[in-house]
Amino acid sequence: MPGFGDPAASIFVLGLAPAAHGGNRTGRVFTGDRSGDWLFASLHRSGFANQPTSLHANDGLVLHGAFVAAAVRCAPPANRPLPSERDNCLPYAAEELRLMPSVRVIVCLGGFAWDAALRLDPPPPPRPKFGHMAEFELPSGRTLLGSYHPSQQNTFTGRLTEEMTDAVFERASELAIR
Repeated sequence: MPGFGDPAASIFVLGLAPAAHGGNRTGRVFTGDRSGDWLFASLHRSGFANQPTSLHANDGLVLHGAFVAAAVRCAPPANRPLPSERDNCLPYAAEELRLMPSVRVIVCLGGFAWDAALRLDPPPPPRPKFGHMAEFELPSGRTLLGSYHPSQQNTFTGRLTEEMTDAVFERASELAIR
């Protein structure tokens, strides 16, 4: 499943994979599921989306300055992709990034996306560790910015709050204009 958003984006949001009952069902990543509800509400509050929800692919959602994609392009069993699935799908994200030279920040939703982004633009050792609000400048000059994934297990438990998610996109915005 391809990513979507502003082709002139300065912020590339990289998630894990389309959810079986969300993006896989609707045809657009992070659309029609609770993770997407959380993500698009924050993108809306941060000025990157014209509306706070996304129910289906033709619901009028427009992203400004942001592009949303997934490291794995199909819904993996039990939401746990194999390394081979990541490696087979990663060239698609690489091509999306190649076509968007204006991307300055890659927001990684979770450790899996962080690892995938590091494979797209490998830095010299030591490998930077994922964390919420972790930042790392890649050899390309782009900045990785870590965020906990907006999954229900993170949002329902309070591990990820709306304020924390909004802070990620505020920081991404700051980094994008440097």
